[in-house]
Amino acid sequence: QVQLVESGGGLVQAGGSLRLSCAASGRTVMTYAMGWFRQAPGRTREIVAAITWGAGTTYYTDSVKGRFSISRERAKNTVYLQMDSLKPEDTAVYYCAASPRGLVSEYDSWGQGTQVTVSS
Repeated sequence: QVQLVESGGGLVQAGGSLRLSCAASGRTVMTYAMGWFRQAPGRTREIVAAITWGAGTTYYTDSVKGRFSISRERAKNTVYLQMDSLKPEDTAVYYCAASPRGLVSEYDSWGQGTQVTVSS
């Protein structure tokens, strides 16, 4: 298992920016990819962005393309999600997750979540 701790959430006005961080510990050598998911009230959890730990291959859901950027700093076992041009519909709890095999699936380790609220 991999332990994940998110930070960086908060309240921001529409059009603003936030950067989320996710620090990983434990069996990180087993990690193939890291991802950011979000869950808004009354909605199912969805993948927002993901990155492979080795090659740095990325994935973004359509609604955040051109606004969000995922990156990783392997020396610190940390993944970041830079969120720009935020919209009220980006409001959700954001979760960091680790996958041993897939880029967009098979995530089996989860952080506790961090709230992002975008006001209009």
